[in-house]
Amino acid sequence: MIRRIFTAGTLLVFSMPLFAQKAHSPYSGEQHREIKALSPAEIEGYLKGEGMGLAKAAELNHYPGPRHVLDLASELKLSEEQRLKIEKIYNAMRERAMQLGKQIVQKERELDQLFKTESINEESLGKLVREIAVLQGELRLAHLQAHLETKQVLTKEQIAKYDQLRGYTLKGKPQHNHHH
Repeated sequence: MIRRIFTAGTLLVFSMPLFAQKAHSPYSGEQHREIKALSPAEIEGYLKGEGMGLAKAAELNHYPGPRHVLDLASELKLSEEQRLKIEKIYNAMRERAMQLGKQIVQKERELDQLFKTESINEESLGKLVREIAVLQGELRLAHLQAHLETKQVLTKEQIAKYDQLRGYTLKGKPQHNHHH
């Protein structure tokens, strides 16, 4: 009996550091961020109008992104007319995305500040979270719409080449299991 108690006690003492390690949050260290809910890279992405994976539904279903099409202009053999149209699509999307991104960052900053100062209440919480959600939806729409417009400018052959260059095909055949 004493042996069992000793064994149980020993196991408990040596396993306590394991429990303590598991108690750490994956957010540990993020409490020092300027805006707690956004990493510096996310803030930068929003402010620069970057895609940040918002258009995966389009990108991975054969609707090329305008930025990547411009980057691959030579390989895709874009005509001057195509290049100009896609530049226009990209510039309009980027301008809108930067505008929305700036608003998202500002609203997240406001939300963070209300929690920090302990001045948040149910009304202000609901209002800000809904405003952020609408802005995020508009941002995603801007990116997805740019993919939709870009596809209309390209030929089927250019889209197939784009998919190949971006790694979305396996030995020339479309992949059906995308893990990107």
